[in-house]
Order: sequence, then structure tokens, then C-alpha cells
Amino acid sequence: MLGALGGISTIWVVIGVGWLIAHVGVVGRSGRRLMAVLAFTVASPALLFGMMARASLEHVFSPTIAVSVWAMIATGLLYLALARALFRPGLGALVIGSMASMYTNAANFGIPIALALLGDATWAAPILLMQVVVLMPIILGLLDVARMREEGRHLSLPRYLVLPFRNPLTVGMTGGLLVNATGITLPAVVWSPVDTVAGMAVPLMLMAFGVSLRLDPLPGRGDHSLHAWMTVALKAVVHPLIAYLLGLAFGMPRHDLYAVVVLAALPAAQNVYVIATRYRESELLARDSVFWSTFLSIGSLLAITALLG
Repeated sequence: MLGALGGISTIWVVIGVGWLIAHVGVVGRSGRRLMAVLAFTVASPALLFGMMARASLEHVFSPTIAVSVWAMIATGLLYLALARALFRPGLGALVIGSMASMYTNAANFGIPIALALLGDATWAAPILLMQVVVLMPIILGLLDVARMREEGRHLSLPRYLVLPFRNPLTVGMTGGLLVNATGITLPAVVWSPVDTVAGMAVPLMLMAFGVSLRLDPLPGRGDHSLHAWMTVALKAVVHPLIAYLLGLAFGMPRHDLYAVVVLAALPAAQNVYVIATRYRESELLARDSVFWSTFLSIGSLLAITALLG
């Protein structure tokens, strides 16, 4: 548990650095947007390329992935039903909200949590790869469609099908998977700059998030607050509960059940806020969902550990 708390504290310290540089006037709103754009278009693609190129793809077929996938789908569908009934958001806001309710922080938060609570960081690999390989292209494609609708542009079917693969994140993922699947060995002269650029991704995401906490309305305030609290409740409470019930229905061993519930209880990923900022869509909804789910996940994970660990 001390390892998990150490990973959590690191995240909040870096977020605090972002808050501080905004407070003293080093970075303003334009600087925050630049940080998010750099994370989205440069650093994150490099990070995803390296991760996919080096990943053990056999983890995708772990027995626990079926329960994790169905828990995410059920949570996302429940969000869509509630959001359409209560708030009637547009397509872009629906995509961001559903992502905030089910897309877990399986990388910079999930890996230290898996290591500390489950004893093995590779527990986070299946859900991480599934989100990156399957969900991310769909999410980015839908956001591109929503933006083009707002601009009054229409897409032909061929352009719609290739649209997700023109996105920097998808390009990085696809390139890494091709390197992995073909067994190509890249020299150190290639990996060194890739790893250097990739190392900026998480700090940029976290600091941009911290800048937003200082410059934008405080989390929990504003017209979006009820919508945000609904996504937080789904992510922090409903998502792990659904994973638990599905695990019982699948007859999972106790330790595997514990693992899928812990993974479902992870907070919304920082990528939710970065993507919302990049597309200028529901940024405060994304920020508040990430903030409060990250804060409340500490209690959720401790409770799950006490009950199932």
C-alpha cells in the first residue's frame, strides 16, 4: 500500500507544479493549451509507439480481459442512457463523458497500483492495451466527426473509415504494433530520441491539468457540475461494482476477481482531459471528472483491498 500511495503522491506533486507555475504567472491559458497540444501530438504518440513496440501482446488475451471489457461497456452504456435522459449533450460531450466514466488510468496510475496491491504490474497490461488499441481509435474518430459536424462539413464513408488513422495517437499506436508484430529490432539511435520525447508525455499532461485547476473554475462548480458528478459516481463506484458482479457471474477465482475490481476502480485517465483540450470539447467536464475520480479512488481502492484483498 505504501507503494501505491507513493505513486499517487507523485501524480499530485506534478499536478501541484502545474498549479504553481500558473499561480506565479509563468504559464497562462495559451501556455496550458500548448502543453496539452504537445502532449497530444508529439509526446503521447512517442510514448504509445514505444509501449506498443515493446509490449507482450499475449497479455491482450488474459482471461481477466473479458470481464474488464464487459464492465467498461456496461458502464459506458449506462452513462449514455443517463446523459441522454438528464442532460441531452451533443456528440462530442457524450464521447468525453463516456470516456470519463469508463476509461481508466491504467498507465501512470494503474501500474504502481497493480504493483502495490496485486504484486505484479503486468495486471494493468491487458486493460491498457485494450483501451489503447481498440477504444482510442473509436473515440478519436467520433470526436473528429463531431468537430466536422460543428463546422458544417460532411465525410464520405472512405474518409470516415480512415479518419481515426490520421490521428497522431493512432499513428503512434499502429506504428508500435507493426514493429512488435513484425519483430523488427530498432537500433538505440532510434530508441533514444523516441524515449526522450515520450518522457515528456505524462509530466505535460499532469502539469496542464494543474494549470487548469488554477486558471479555470474550481472543480465541482459551474453549469457542468451535475454532469461531472454523475461521471465521477459511475467511474468511482458503479464501474468497480459492475466488474465485481460480472466477476462473480463468470466464476472467477478470488485473486482474479480482486484484480479486475481494482482495475475498474482506477480513476479516469489523464488522456480524457488532454483529448478534451485538444478538441476544445467539454474541457471542464473532463477536468472535474479526472480530478474527483483520482481523489476518490484512494478511498475506493482502500475499501476494495479491505474487502477482497
